[in-house]
Amino acid sequence: MSTRIEKRFAVLKKEGRAALVTFTMAGDPDYETSLAIAKALPSAGADIIELGMPFTDPMADGPAIQAAGLRALKSGQRMTKTLAMVREFRKTDDETPIVLMGYYNPIYIYGNDRFLSDAKAAGVDGLIIVDLPPEEDEELCLPALKAGLNFIRLATPTTDDKRLPTVLTNTSGFVYYVSITGITGAAAPDTGKVMTAVARIKRHTKLPVAVGFGVKTAEHARAIAEGADGVVVGSALIDTLRQSLDKNGKPGPGAVNAVTKLVSVLAQGVRSARRVAAE
Repeated sequence: MSTRIEKRFAVLKKEGRAALVTFTMAGDPDYETSLAIAKALPSAGADIIELGMPFTDPMADGPAIQAAGLRALKSGQRMTKTLAMVREFRKTDDETPIVLMGYYNPIYIYGNDRFLSDAKAAGVDGLIIVDLPPEEDEELCLPALKAGLNFIRLATPTTDDKRLPTVLTNTSGFVYYVSITGITGAAAPDTGKVMTAVARIKRHTKLPVAVGFGVKTAEHARAIAEGADGVVVGSALIDTLRQSLDKNGKPGPGAVNAVTKLVSVLAQGVRSARRVAAE
């Protein structure tokens, strides 16, 4: 049985365009605002939603996402509330895929079996766990796949042809290609190098390849969407949200609109791409 993620990519392939994948932090700057943003994302143009699971030590994330996680934790966001957000989202949207992205520690503390059961029941479709390598697949990846969740793995510029098959083993839903070496939001990707890397990954797998880290503008999104199956945007959305907060970190009336406005611009960029990806 196909997951929402697999169904969404199949539909987009028929439409001949890439997916816009948006990342926001669950609970940033508070539960109500982050839920309102999540609910507004699909109509703004998001095809797949990634929700960050706040964690105190996010080693792969740049300052923007680190700060978002800390704001969320300060506002009282916990795993139970993140799963509650997904349940609430599903009351009005049963089609948009939702991926939980983050680190293993909060899941381990919650309890793996309990987490997988609750995540599936809430309406989660996939997981991206940054710090669990393929060598640890028995820990969470294989149980997640058995539970009917996609387990999405990261490939990076340093993932060579010798390592890539190991990374792709048990990966499902899509492959997330990290376009730069370093932390999130640190630099703009080199489109030429990214396209070469996407083509290389596609020689090893039939899974869709989505590209993230450093995508900030509609032009970035358009260029990447010409060769990749998905474009992931996170830090730019989180920066936009942060700029809408007052000096006490509280959201104003324009917070949700500020984020969705940028998503609409990015979606236009993705949709304007002339697809050159080899099938």
